[in-house]
Amino acid sequence: MKGNELKPHVGIFGRRNYGKSALVNYLTGQDIAIVSPMAGTTTDPVRKTMEISGVGPVVWVDTAGLDDEGSVGRKRIEKSLAVLEQVDLALILFTRNLFEAEEVALVERCRRRSIPYLLIYSQADRVPPDGELLRTLETDYQTSVFILSVKNEQFREPLIQRIRRLLPDTSYRHTPLLAGVVSGGDHVVMVTPIDSSAPEGRMILPQVQVLRDLLDLHARVSVCRESELAQTLSSHPAPPHLVITDSQVFSQVAGIVPGHIPLTSFSIVLARAKGLFEEYVQGTPAISRLNDGDRVLMLESCTHNITCEDIGRVKLPARLRQFTGRDLQCDAVAGLSSLFRPVTDYRLVIQCGGCVVTPRQLRSRLLPAIEAGVPVTNYGMALAYLSGIYARAMQIFQN
Repeated sequence: MKGNELKPHVGIFGRRNYGKSALVNYLTGQDIAIVSPMAGTTTDPVRKTMEISGVGPVVWVDTAGLDDEGSVGRKRIEKSLAVLEQVDLALILFTRNLFEAEEVALVERCRRRSIPYLLIYSQADRVPPDGELLRTLETDYQTSVFILSVKNEQFREPLIQRIRRLLPDTSYRHTPLLAGVVSGGDHVVMVTPIDSSAPEGRMILPQVQVLRDLLDLHARVSVCRESELAQTLSSHPAPPHLVITDSQVFSQVAGIVPGHIPLTSFSIVLARAKGLFEEYVQGTPAISRLNDGDRVLMLESCTHNITCEDIGRVKLPARLRQFTGRDLQCDAVAGLSSLFRPVTDYRLVIQCGGCVVTPRQLRSRLLPAIEAGVPVTNYGMALAYLSGIYARAMQIFQN
C-alpha cells in the first residue's frame, strides 16, 4: 500500500469562496472539506485520498485562498504556494469572469516549474462564463477551460477523466528502481543492519522498496546483517551480481565484499530512481571543498524519533567533520518544513534517499538550491565519498 506521499497529488487553488472546498467534496462524493459562504474557511491544506480508475489512489489537496488578507492570511498564502511545489497537477479555479493577478501569477508559477495545470471556471450556475474571456485564456495558455457547476453531477466524470489525462504517468506508474542493472535470475545480497534507529519487528522503507523491486525483476535475493555477510557470501558457489548495503556500514561491508563484486547502497539506488542523479554526481565532490565555518544542510523527507545513532543529525555531521578536518555548522530539517535560513547560506545540501516522497516533491525541495548554485548530494553518495569508496559504489550505475 502506498503512503500519502507516494501517491500522485492534485492541488486545488484559487481565491477565497471560489468553490475549492466544494470541489473536493464533489470529486470525492463526501463532505470532507468545510464549505461556508464566509470567506477564508479553509486555513491549512486539507488532504483526502480517492481512487481514480487507471491511476490508483490520488491525494486531493484543498488550499487556503490566494487572496487571503492580513499577516495570518499571508502565511496561509505561503502555505498554499508551498503545496503547489509538491503537487503533480494543479487545478486553478476562477469564477465571476475574473482572471486577474492572482490567477495569472499562479499559472506562470506552474509554467516555470513545469507543473501541469487545469483551468476550471467554477460556480457556472451562478455566473455564466463569458465566451470572449474563455477564448482569450485558451489562446494565451493553449489549453481548454473546464466549465463546472458542482450542483450538476454530469460534470463529475468528464472532470475526473480530464484530470486522469493530465496527470503525468511518472506520478503513478512505478519505474523499477534497478531496471537495467539487475535482470531475472541475478543474485543480489542485501545488507540490513539492526541498530537503535531500526524499527522493531520490521524493515525500513528503502529496504522494503528495493526488496520488492528485486522480486518484481525475478532476482534471487539474500538478506543478512553485516555480521553474517561473510558467511552469506561464502555459502554461495558463485559471487553475487550485486551487494546493496545500508550506507551507514559502507566501510565495514566494503572490507568484506571482494573488490570485483559491485557494491552500492539503498540510498544511492533511490537517488538514481528519483530523477536528480546527475545533480548529485556533480555535487558530491564539493565535500572536499568545505572550509571552517561552512554550513551544511541535511534534508530528511520523513519525520522520526531522533536517537544517538541518527544519521542526519549525528553520524553524517561527525563523519563530515572528521573527513574534512573542518569546523562545520550542520543543520537538519525534516519533512517538507521551511528552512531555518536562506538556502544560499549553505555550501552543501545533503538529501536523504527520499523513500517517502514523490520525484516531484523531491525535485521541488532541492530546486531552490540547484538554481542558486549550491551543490547537492544524497546521504548514500556522501557516505560512500567519506568512506573512500565513491567510485566503486557508483560504478554499476555508470556502466
